[in-house]
Amino acid sequence: MGKAIHSRQMARDGDHIMVAVSGGKDSLALLWLLRERIKRIPIDYKITAVHVDPGFGTRSADRMKSFFTEHEFHFRVIESDIGPKAHERNNLENPCFLCARLRRKLLFETAAALKCNRIAFGHHKDDLIETFFLNLLFGASISTMRPVQPLFKGKLTVIRPLFLVDEDRIRQYSQSMGWPKILLGCPTAGSTKRQEIKSMLQQCYRSNKKVKGNIFHALQNVDAQYVV
Repeated sequence: MGKAIHSRQMARDGDHIMVAVSGGKDSLALLWLLRERIKRIPIDYKITAVHVDPGFGTRSADRMKSFFTEHEFHFRVIESDIGPKAHERNNLENPCFLCARLRRKLLFETAAALKCNRIAFGHHKDDLIETFFLNLLFGASISTMRPVQPLFKGKLTVIRPLFLVDEDRIRQYSQSMGWPKILLGCPTAGSTKRQEIKSMLQQCYRSNKKVKGNIFHALQNVDAQYVV
């Protein structure tokens, strides 16, 4: 993570970074490690953790408030109805897209209110690879998440400090920390197109241990001369 932040200049002295925390292992690891990093580097930045409760009835807002308070994080918790709204009968074909879009809108608005100039998401190496195949197979697009993405004419920048880190490594770290599992109650969790892609890729990885690394390096080595 340190290599990613340093090489892509993700954090600078005086930044106010909003960390989007869903309550899963990736976002909790990101939040924790970003704060730990401040102790070991010559620059100082401010962190605010933000959790959006999607409104599925599990009261993730209450559990996240307890976690943030116990570990002395500066935080903001937003209660919403974006989950049920995204899963309404007229949108059953693609609820994840709308839910993510509405959540992102809330986060951008909160970043502006808190005067945060950066938003950190917990997307890791596996997420970037899976997103590439999702966009390729279901979106007819050759693209993926960017490690650093300026928005609104540079007023806000999205950063993904874990983009060089394998999901398995984050899982091991999370288990060693003993963090609680914060369930959001999403009815489509585990049955999405992303899960299909993940399963497909796992079969490829098992067949050849070099496949994952080759795919990730290919995302950073696109030869435009040989793209139709």
